[in-house]
Amino acid sequence: MTLLKTFSKTNTLPERYSKMSVEEMVARVHEIKNLLGKRLFLPAHHYQKDEIVQFADVTGDSLQLAKISAENKDADYIVFCGVHFMAETADMLSADNQIVILPDLKAGCSMADMANIHQTERAWIELQKLFGDTILPLTYVNSTAEIKAFCGKNGGATVTSSNAKEMVSWAFDQKERLLFLPDQHLGRNTAYDLGVPLEDMAIWDPISNQLIFDGTNLEQVKVILWKGHCSVHEKFTVDQIADFRENHSEFQIIVHPECTHEVVRASDLNGSTHFIIETIKHAEPGTSWAVGTEMNLVNRLAQQFSDKKIVSLNPNLCPCLTMNRIDLPHLLWSLKNIIEGKVENVIKVDEETKKYAITALNRMM
Repeated sequence: MTLLKTFSKTNTLPERYSKMSVEEMVARVHEIKNLLGKRLFLPAHHYQKDEIVQFADVTGDSLQLAKISAENKDADYIVFCGVHFMAETADMLSADNQIVILPDLKAGCSMADMANIHQTERAWIELQKLFGDTILPLTYVNSTAEIKAFCGKNGGATVTSSNAKEMVSWAFDQKERLLFLPDQHLGRNTAYDLGVPLEDMAIWDPISNQLIFDGTNLEQVKVILWKGHCSVHEKFTVDQIADFRENHSEFQIIVHPECTHEVVRASDLNGSTHFIIETIKHAEPGTSWAVGTEMNLVNRLAQQFSDKKIVSLNPNLCPCLTMNRIDLPHLLWSLKNIIEGKVENVIKVDEETKKYAITALNRMM
């Protein structure tokens, strides 16, 4: 679902919630959680604000949270504190009797919205003309259910930032080429680490509906990168790394592979959110870390591991704006609607899309 479609279906938060004090909202959320007990499950993504994380039954990455939610058979309601595509996955993996709720339908993902199904199907037709039946589609789990289903229909699969190398290697065992959606940076960084030179990669521009390739021989193209990106991780630059190297040489630089190729190459370490958390968790006390990922998580790591110095690689970075639409008023509103029997903002993936999207997920898992 695009952000535009989401806006058209969004119910407006009643004004009274914005006027409540933080203390009142916190107390009310605790009260409703206790009232619902095991009937409620509240997963929260690592990038959520502390005002949400404090109520989480579990925190984690998107697919991890969806899988944990699906394993919880007691919950009637899964109030997913993340963004739209994450709640979609939770709905697809959970039981039919479980209801998945997103507290604010405007909590989308700009990266996921950079590849819609119409653009993808149109691109597939053109790419088949250029390369024939030699391409396997892979999609980052940070994509809509429709894009996951497209990959499932066409022999492809999903990937996470943790298993991207394994899945890209698998893809090359199936076909000569791969189309990687929707994040060009994760695709480029992963393929490069596996030995694919940059000159063997091309970019598909969904706006102009054309392949961007610097070479002259299309046969050398092995990886087609969808022109999409994470608006947060693109804000980290090599100049920021150079500044730390020159003025704060004691810092180790660790970044997410959604960062640009140049930033990943210039860093000391790169890896998934889980990798970043575990690396810092097990680092020696007294070490210093400049972290290239979402600001809420960086701040939380600094609080949790106060025996180390942890800062953002970009101190002027704003938290993910769409992720941060999930706030205390929207959470309380969602929970209150449940106990009043008027559930709002239910996420439901249609059966056809669900069937093929799960195929793509299962090929990975």
